[in-house]
Amino acid sequence: MRVQLKGDAICTLFLVIALCTMLYSQLGHTTIREEKRSSQRKPPAAPRMFHAPIALQEQLNAEVTAAKPRINSEVKHARVGIQEDPVTTPSTVTPSAFDFKHYLRSKDNRKFELLVNQPKKCRRNPDGPFLLIAIKSLVEDFDRREIVRKTWGREGPVNGMQVQRVFLLGIPKNKTSLPMWETLVRQESQMYRDVLLWGFLDTFFNLTLKEIHFLSWAEEFCSNAKFIFKGDVDVFVNVENIVNFLEKQDPSEDLFVGDIIYNAHPIRVRKSKYYIPESMYGLDVYPAYAGGGGFLLSSSTMKKLSKACGEVELFPIDDVFLGMCLQRINLKPILHEGFKTFGITKPSAAPHLQTFDPCFYKDLMVVHSMKVAEIWLMWNLLHNPRLSCTQKKQVKKVFQWKTRAKRHAKGYAA
Repeated sequence: MRVQLKGDAICTLFLVIALCTMLYSQLGHTTIREEKRSSQRKPPAAPRMFHAPIALQEQLNAEVTAAKPRINSEVKHARVGIQEDPVTTPSTVTPSAFDFKHYLRSKDNRKFELLVNQPKKCRRNPDGPFLLIAIKSLVEDFDRREIVRKTWGREGPVNGMQVQRVFLLGIPKNKTSLPMWETLVRQESQMYRDVLLWGFLDTFFNLTLKEIHFLSWAEEFCSNAKFIFKGDVDVFVNVENIVNFLEKQDPSEDLFVGDIIYNAHPIRVRKSKYYIPESMYGLDVYPAYAGGGGFLLSSSTMKKLSKACGEVELFPIDDVFLGMCLQRINLKPILHEGFKTFGITKPSAAPHLQTFDPCFYKDLMVVHSMKVAEIWLMWNLLHNPRLSCTQKKQVKKVFQWKTRAKRHAKGYAA
């Protein structure tokens, strides 16, 4: 009996030892597998502060872009006007900050591919168009281009003079906001034959690129145009008044007309959209330049400016850059009161005055900062045959009441 109990105890002991050995072995294998998995998932111990060279980045961008559909050809060297690399962007940078280092590194790259062209735009008439309208626009602003086509930007005869139109576009900065932008531009170009698209990113500080590329295009494909109006897509233009004004001008002579800004000072405030450091522009005053809402130039001036653009160092503010080019060719721009590139300001002395009145616009040429509905409405009001402006309204100077001694005595507000 004792021998049997002793044998059972020994067997039980051996079974317990074997079971513990198996559990320990299984636990060891599991730990090794978990360590292998965690080592595979574990990121590098220290992040690499490494940035690929610019040439390599462009090559990688080109390879990524190669998988996407194109309009005509590959989008090359899309220059970024504002900071694009999320790794190199400091977290404390203000929203309006501008990457001047990147701009200075790439500013000499001023030749970008023309992805969508209209080579026959100015060949429809043997003598070329009397007036070519060139409008800066963004790809996503399709509704604004449509309202321009249907109102003041219509192609055809105006007061007996032929008018043609083109829109100036670049590659959209945020392609995800309009995934079908390539298809849109392709269809737009086929339908209207008025789209020009270049292979640079369409940012605020790349508007200078849009300026020089358009002048180069106009010299090559539209040198027979007598005059050119260049403006923004959010302006209202009284083309009839412009044609009447240009009929008295000679396209073979220099002409540059607009809302000219004199003695403008560079803005040194970093938070400003127009901030320019002294290292980029050391003078205290800019040369005279036209407000970018719209200006006129002759064929002769267009060709001279196109040449000057290749000789003047690029500047991130396109209006000022064009003023530098005018200074280069020793041409003084002409101020015209019909160009309201800052809009029509309502006089503070008469807040009840209705400035959105077709009689205010009847004698003007360009009014900036207007919404789509306002452009459509004003164009239709001005072309209403029943429009009657019995009293000519002036908006050239700040509104002032006629002061008289009796009024002051009665307490009228000035």
